[in-house]
Amino acid sequence: MAILEVERVGDISQEEFMERFYRPGIPVVFKNASKVWKANGLFSPDWFRKNFGDKTIEKNGKPYTMSQVLDMVENSTESNPAPYPFIFDIPTVLPEILPLIDPLNLNYAKPNWLESKWFQRGYWGSATEVFIGGPGGKFPYLHLDYYHLNAWINQLYGEKQFTVFPRGQEEFLYPKSDDPWQSEVNIFNPDYTKHPKYRNATPINFTVGPGETLFIPFGTWHTAYSLSPTISVAFDQLNGRNFKDFLKDVWSFKSREGKAKAVALYSYAWLAGQSCKIGHN
Repeated sequence: MAILEVERVGDISQEEFMERFYRPGIPVVFKNASKVWKANGLFSPDWFRKNFGDKTIEKNGKPYTMSQVLDMVENSTESNPAPYPFIFDIPTVLPEILPLIDPLNLNYAKPNWLESKWFQRGYWGSATEVFIGGPGGKFPYLHLDYYHLNAWINQLYGEKQFTVFPRGQEEFLYPKSDDPWQSEVNIFNPDYTKHPKYRNATPINFTVGPGETLFIPFGTWHTAYSLSPTISVAFDQLNGRNFKDFLKDVWSFKSREGKAKAVALYSYAWLAGQSCKIGHN
């Protein structure tokens, strides 16, 4: 049965989350799951400016400091939006904040095989990142997350509007032939002449605010739009539920680099998964 809206929940147990949302693959917004993080209520533009103002990233081939990024997003408007999103990889660029987002799994995103030493040895699409954006900033396309990973998006400052689609609507969303994890449709300004079936899609729009956490199960088409200056922390999850689809993506991506590499990495990923199953990691 297709979801018609995204439910918001309070202090439910992990078992209830698994039963009601995780196993059936239904998105949900936790009202206060991030309360277990010291980052909750702490992260703000001023805090990042004070502590990490000189940290740098590249966006569209240009280097920016954290201070420059924050100035841009605070001056962003719907008519003249700052580039979106600015993404800082936490383990490599901002490792100092790792203790502030512990436990990363929020006591809900478990088991998570990506935390095991097996999957940390190679790049499997998994990331733990800070996303920073300003009003009018849109994620560049409607998409599925690569490797069929579950996404956990923790909104720690500002508000974002998210759009998700019930599973099974691929026919209406026009996946790209060369990248079926991305949609051809600009859902913010759809061209119904070019994409007439999109009229039959059922986008579900909702807002996620400070302290709230959005769970997006694998295989869920989604995108986001910043309503204000925003800071969020996102991480991925893999376990037995999405492992089969994960392996298919490993083969699909690595085959582009040659069959021998695909065989080696697929075999390694399969073995890593079996080890995690045995260790219940």
